[in-house]
Amino acid sequence: MRVLVIGNGGREHALALALARDPEVSEVHAAPGNPGMAACAELHGVDPRLDIMDGTAVASLAAAIGTDLVVIGPEAPLAAGVADAVRALGMACFGPSAAAAVLEGSKAFAKDVMAAAEVPTAAALVCVSTAEVTGALSELGPPYVVKDDGLAAGKGVVVTDDRSVALEHAALVLSPSGGGRVVVEEFLDGPEVSLFAITDGSTVVPLQPAQDFKRIHDGDLGPNTGGMGAYTPLPWAPADLIDEVCARVLQPTVDELGRRGTPFQGLLYAGLALTARGVRVIEFNARFGDPETQPLLALLDESAGPGLGALLLAAAESRLHELPPPRWRDAAAVAVVMASRGYPASSSHGDQITGIADAAALDGVTVVHAGTDLAGPGPAAGQLVTAGGRVLAVVGVGPTVADARGRAYAGVQKIDFPGKQYRTDIAAAAG
Repeated sequence: MRVLVIGNGGREHALALALARDPEVSEVHAAPGNPGMAACAELHGVDPRLDIMDGTAVASLAAAIGTDLVVIGPEAPLAAGVADAVRALGMACFGPSAAAAVLEGSKAFAKDVMAAAEVPTAAALVCVSTAEVTGALSELGPPYVVKDDGLAAGKGVVVTDDRSVALEHAALVLSPSGGGRVVVEEFLDGPEVSLFAITDGSTVVPLQPAQDFKRIHDGDLGPNTGGMGAYTPLPWAPADLIDEVCARVLQPTVDELGRRGTPFQGLLYAGLALTARGVRVIEFNARFGDPETQPLLALLDESAGPGLGALLLAAAESRLHELPPPRWRDAAAVAVVMASRGYPASSSHGDQITGIADAAALDGVTVVHAGTDLAGPGPAAGQLVTAGGRVLAVVGVGPTVADARGRAYAGVQKIDFPGKQYRTDIAAAAG
């Protein structure tokens, strides 16, 4: 099987690594990819740069390579209909249609789907004016939760006890340059869990739960980011969590989208809160989450069950029911994200990165690239440098969460670049 991964972030590198381990996958290609992915995939569309938002360009590249499966990583091309363009040429594609991807692209739409499917979630009010936001904040009370209705790369949510901060964020979204609509929600207490499921629009195959850490600083302080680390499994999670979420959240949502004529084929990501009143959905995403994908796929056991390529192709071809469920290594994995100077408010580019080979040489450590690049013409030409944002995810795998965490941080200590940022408390409370 020849697979093409679309994207250039940490999620896509983790997907490529897992696909390369699948005995049914003969070739892994990536477009445009990143420097780290070159070790496990053939890169395309680097120079000139492939526009991954251009469905025609992506589909043409896939046809030229002769791919058996296209895997679209990021949410933006899914919302733009790139999966539709690939399927229009008769090629298998893992990723929902533009119509189904609205489940992530509009939180208001997701709330409507959940209401119809009787999926438990937070009470919410959709607002299109400052007056409506003011009323919603008064009705739902603090802590205030204000979300951009549209795509925001994991950073469009403000949770605060300060009413003025909540109103300020809403005003930015409602401005002419913003999305024009916000969702004000009730605050959900309890720990948060990410549960991914592969689905072909009918069959739902859940993966192993994970937990990520959104805030930039230790102790969950500072602004939200795309995610500063994650780990799996969750020793403290209820034993019946997967079964409950499948029955009450994932399957009803997939069934409802099917009833609406927009079947969801791809990765359905449920962000959950385990509240005092039970499981509640915080949000849906229409693709693999980043950074949860990095530790999660590090534990996929291709020797005991289907590999990632087999699972994704079966979902794309509407025959997921034919495969046995995936199996997981009896181990734990922890990913620690290293971000660029100034992130998330700003982002430094071009800073030289050292020590990756030393980190990767450690037992049980893998370094996943996200915001990396090769320096252009000049004295540092060809050297690995930062490309901004979240630069790397250092993944440690070990018999326990504590052991995996120790390995991940040992790898982090080997890597250096100016202004590097990382949290020191990823998975600390879990072991």
